[in-house]
Amino acid sequence: MKIKRSFCFSVCAVFILAGIFAACNSSKKKGITETPTSGLIKISADQTFEPIMEQEIDVFEGLYPKANIIPVYADEVDVITSLLQDSVRLAVTTRRLSPKEVETLNARKLYPKEVKIATDGVALIVNKANPDTLITMDQLRRILTGEVTEWNQVYPESKLGKLQLVFDNPNSSTVRFAIDSICAGKPLSKNLNAQDNNENVIDYVSEVPNAIGVIGASWIGNKNDSTRLSFSDKITVMGISRDDVAYPSNSYQPYQAYLAMGLYPLTRDVYIITTDPKSGLPSGFTTFVGSDKGQRIILKTGIVPATQAIRIVNVRENL
Repeated sequence: MKIKRSFCFSVCAVFILAGIFAACNSSKKKGITETPTSGLIKISADQTFEPIMEQEIDVFEGLYPKANIIPVYADEVDVITSLLQDSVRLAVTTRRLSPKEVETLNARKLYPKEVKIATDGVALIVNKANPDTLITMDQLRRILTGEVTEWNQVYPESKLGKLQLVFDNPNSSTVRFAIDSICAGKPLSKNLNAQDNNENVIDYVSEVPNAIGVIGASWIGNKNDSTRLSFSDKITVMGISRDDVAYPSNSYQPYQAYLAMGLYPLTRDVYIITTDPKSGLPSGFTTFVGSDKGQRIILKTGIVPATQAIRIVNVRENL
C-alpha cells in the first residue's frame, strides 16, 4: 500500500507541475508582443481546407516558436461572418468579399486585403460498386436541381435505384459553388443529404452504393501516394465532361494538372482575407502561405498553389 500511495503521489505531483509549467508557457505566449512572426491570434477557415491549413500552421509555428495560431474551421457563412464581426482578422475562403461586405468593413476602419493562395476543385465521388464513373455537366446540373432522381435516368442500365445526393454542409462553400457555378442560381434538390463535413461525406458514399457525393478535391487524395496521382481507395472519383456525351477521351478528374490547365470543369480559387491594420501575425502568416515553403505545402495536398509550378503527367488511362 505504501508503494502505491508513493507512486500515486509522484504521479499527481508530476501532473500538477506539468499544469503549472503549461499555464506559465501559455501566459508567456499571451504576453508576447504581436509581430508578423509572434503573438497569439485566432483565425477562421473554411472546413474544406482543414487538412491544408493544419499543415501550414504546424510548419509556421515550427519556424516561429513565438507564434500561436488557433484555427476555427466552419462553413463559409460563419467564416465570412466572423471576419465581418471582427472576431478574427484572417479568414480562408473560396470567395472574395462582396462590395457591400467591403463597405461594411471600411466603415469600421478595417480595410480587407485578399490574397489568392490556390486553385481548388470540387470533386464528385461515388461508391466503389458503382460502375458508372463518367458524367456530363448537363447531367450533373439536372441531378443537383432535382430534375433527375434515379440513376437509370442518367445511365439506363443502372440498377442502383434512387440517387442519394450528398454534400458536407448546407451553408458550405461547396453548396454555394454548386448553386452559383453549376446550377446558374437555381436552388438545389430538396433531397439534399448533408453530412456536416467532407470526411463524413466520404464515409457515407463508401457505405451507400447509390450515393453521389460533392466535396473539396483536397480530401480525395491517397495519403500513401506522395505523387498525388491516385485517389482514396474508399471511393471512386468521377470524370466530368463539358460535352453532350461523356467519354474517357473528353472527361477529366480533379488532378492537379487538369485543375491548373482548366480542363477539369469544377474549379474555384482559394483566398486568404485579412483585416490587419498593424501588419501583425495575420499578415505574417499570409506572407508565409504565399511563400515558397507555404506554396509547396499546398502543392503536396493535391490542389494547385497560386505560384508554384506543377508537374504535368498523363493520367487519362485511369478513367
